[in-house]
Amino acid sequence: MIGRHSVLRILAIVALAALPSGVALAQSSEDPLQTFQAEREAAEARDRARLAELVDDRQALESALQEARSDLEAARERRQELEAQQQSQKAELQELATQIDEQGGDLGPVFDAVASVSGELRDDLGQSWLTLGAEAALPPRLDSDGVLRPGQVETLADSLMGMTRETSRIVNLTAPVAGQDGQRSERSVTRVGDLLAFSDGQLLQRTGDEGNLSVLDHTPGAVSDRLNAFQAGQGDVISLDPTDGQVLEAMAQQPSLLERFQQGGAVGYVVVVLGVLGLLVALFQYLYLLRVTVTLKRQLGDLEQLREDNPLGRVLKRFHALGSGHAPEALEARLDEAMLAEQPRLERGQSLVKMLAAVAPLLGLLGTVTGMIVTFQSITVFGTGDPQLMAGGISQALVTTVLGLITAVPLLFAHTALSSRSRALIGTMEGRASAVLADRLEADQAAASATAATKRHADALA
Repeated sequence: MIGRHSVLRILAIVALAALPSGVALAQSSEDPLQTFQAEREAAEARDRARLAELVDDRQALESALQEARSDLEAARERRQELEAQQQSQKAELQELATQIDEQGGDLGPVFDAVASVSGELRDDLGQSWLTLGAEAALPPRLDSDGVLRPGQVETLADSLMGMTRETSRIVNLTAPVAGQDGQRSERSVTRVGDLLAFSDGQLLQRTGDEGNLSVLDHTPGAVSDRLNAFQAGQGDVISLDPTDGQVLEAMAQQPSLLERFQQGGAVGYVVVVLGVLGLLVALFQYLYLLRVTVTLKRQLGDLEQLREDNPLGRVLKRFHALGSGHAPEALEARLDEAMLAEQPRLERGQSLVKMLAAVAPLLGLLGTVTGMIVTFQSITVFGTGDPQLMAGGISQALVTTVLGLITAVPLLFAHTALSSRSRALIGTMEGRASAVLADRLEADQAAASATAATKRHADALA
């Protein structure tokens, strides 16, 4: 049995513990002392009532006391367990210290070397293709306790052998790949050792700390065809980059033909438009000269029937339309006039093509000069610390010169073809017209001689 004084003491402690943590202050400032005293008396009345209930209910009091003793006993057992664990850890720590002392300077460097190799392998191979769909795992980092265990060396050796084995494997797997639009989707991926990985003819790269797969910005067309054939099992040749991606990165940065054209800017557009215009003029004029050549040959085969579909026929018609009695000089002048009337059609467009062939390189040089001015302005702002900035600006500036030369060369060939063809046609016409003029003059001279002879004969008879 518990003494009455002990019970009262426990109940007092419980009652004090049940007191409110603070007494609310009266909101009214008229009589704060009276309000505080009233609240205290009310709290004491509640505590006396609660104490009386506990004294009357002895069974509940004994139950609470027994529960408190149980909690105290559990706390003591927990303390003993913690003390035993502490002793065990101290013993283990002492054992580790003893092992370190026993290994001394012999295995200390070995542990440092193994730990260094293990850490470097994890860092170097973390973003490697060997970890993509690999059966082997990266070597774990060693504990920092400085004790070399046989299992650690065995694990490192197994990891090295496994990674070496992965370098000779070609693995097909399905993995999430981010496209050029940033959308990730499950794709069929092929990994070739530690050399490369590709999907649907596109080379892949690993980005971020987690090594997520993403499509390379640009995969050359020939490389893409080989990769597609290899992945489909229709080929056994793939393209490798022995420079660890530097060549592919350079090829990805190499602009396409359209991008090169756009680098020329406004001057480049003008050069290309003028070149296209000159080539169209040359093409249509050359087709016209070819048609004239065909009709002229047909006319040469039948000079008795003159046609209007060729310049020679029109010249000879105008010449034959002249009456008799003209002086040789007048006939020759009329023939030259008819020839000069046909010559502009045969030489049409040649002056324009020649001018465009001369203007195109000058416009290209103008674009280069303006591009160099922009490049030097960039150097003034950003300095010469970035050679790629200078190289890119100079490359863009030289594009206009390239466009000008590319435009001028075919225009020069076109002008040469037009001029040679037109000169050949004009030479043929002049030769035939001179022959007709000579025949006409000989006929007129023969007619004049016959008329004079007839007149002399008539005069002799008279």
